[in-house]
Amino acid sequence: MPTRSMLRIWLVSLSIALGAGNAVCAADDSQAASARLWREVDEQISQLRSELGFDRLSPGVREVLVKVPRERFVPPGERHNAYANEPLPIGYGQTISQPLIVAVMTELLQVKRGDRIFELGTGSAYQAAVLDELGAEVYSVEIVPELGQRARQTLDELGHTAVNSRVGDGYFGWQEVAPFDAIIVTAASDHIPPPLLRQLKPGGRMVIPVGTRYSTQKLVLVSRDKRGAVRTRELLPVFFVPLTGQR
Repeated sequence: MPTRSMLRIWLVSLSIALGAGNAVCAADDSQAASARLWREVDEQISQLRSELGFDRLSPGVREVLVKVPRERFVPPGERHNAYANEPLPIGYGQTISQPLIVAVMTELLQVKRGDRIFELGTGSAYQAAVLDELGAEVYSVEIVPELGQRARQTLDELGHTAVNSRVGDGYFGWQEVAPFDAIIVTAASDHIPPPLLRQLKPGGRMVIPVGTRYSTQKLVLVSRDKRGAVRTRELLPVFFVPLTGQR
């Protein structure tokens, strides 16, 4: 007959085992949800090939998108939605972008290891983490101090300590480390910011949503050729929160 102390040990052991089981189930659920999400994104990109100019993600980009844990970049109350193919609120009137849009914008940048990339709008830091995993040298600016601080903490916790981030008005870029091989803007502007154009290298690419909250926004690919000439191409209708700051 078990003693009282033996029974206590058994109950504690059972509790630990059940907790571990729940953790494994949660991990399995996240993996299944992630797999479904990225299959859906693959299908949507294939359907949008005429607008995008490509019909699939490059293997390196897709591998990184699967690897980066999106649930770690959303508030606790939204983590059950982390692998839904939709934007999610992160506080202060801002959002983490829809996974499809993150995938498209990342692919359009054509990131090469060692590229220096400027990001206007750190937000949740999810996009910065994706670029870091691709081997880019990332410089990211967030205008909302609370989001900037939270983003820095998340990046450090997940090992993305190489990402350079600061709080400020990203409209003016990051002049002291310019020029950049690529620039990504994660808020809608009614025009392409001239300071960012000046900080884009010849041969570089910028992806930016252009439009206002109350008008049609388009995702625009900006490219500068080797002689410095700028070309733009409208791709998809999108909806981003508006760019804020003084300009």
